[in-house]
Amino acid sequence: MTLRIRPYTPADREAIVEVCVRTARAGEDARGHLDTPELYAEIWALPYVELEPDLAFVLDDGAAVLGYVLGVADSAAFRERAEREWFPAARARHPRRPDEDPRDGWLLDILHAPLAPEPACVDGFPAHLHVDVLPEAQGGGWGRRLIATLCDELARRGVPGLHLGVAKQNTRALSFYAHLGLERAGEGPGVVYLTLPLTR
Repeated sequence: MTLRIRPYTPADREAIVEVCVRTARAGEDARGHLDTPELYAEIWALPYVELEPDLAFVLDDGAAVLGYVLGVADSAAFRERAEREWFPAARARHPRRPDEDPRDGWLLDILHAPLAPEPACVDGFPAHLHVDVLPEAQGGGWGRRLIATLCDELARRGVPGLHLGVAKQNTRALSFYAHLGLERAGEGPGVVYLTLPLTR
């Protein structure tokens, strides 16, 4: 299998949803655990490819997308734009209902709440990213290469640093990011914030 990293195109949109859903539960498949597993993509994947497609890169084998990295250069500006241009329609697609599946409740809570501001501990690291790789492409360093591809583009634009939040229970991801040089900057409810400088 020959893999390559390339820029995202609109034809990859449905593949992005699939990869997001199949890795959403701390790297495991979310299908069968929610009534509406595509809620993960509505929150943590599709806004990025719709609003910042030039900072999206995919991993493919010539036949299918097996992973991606999605980023933004300015998290505060992205949050404001997403609240105007993405989340109103996403909330309309997934309204709260008295008969909603309780398994979807926590994701609907996130979807229907205004996006929270970035914590002060990540000041100076305005970019952030989401990276996911399907199991069949894991273990070959492709997650690291995807992140490096995005970081190179952010650095080329003069972005000083990036951050990301990782669930505290996702110890595998925390170990992976520490190996890449990201440092703990602080914690919030259930999440650890990590930062990485991009320009010196």
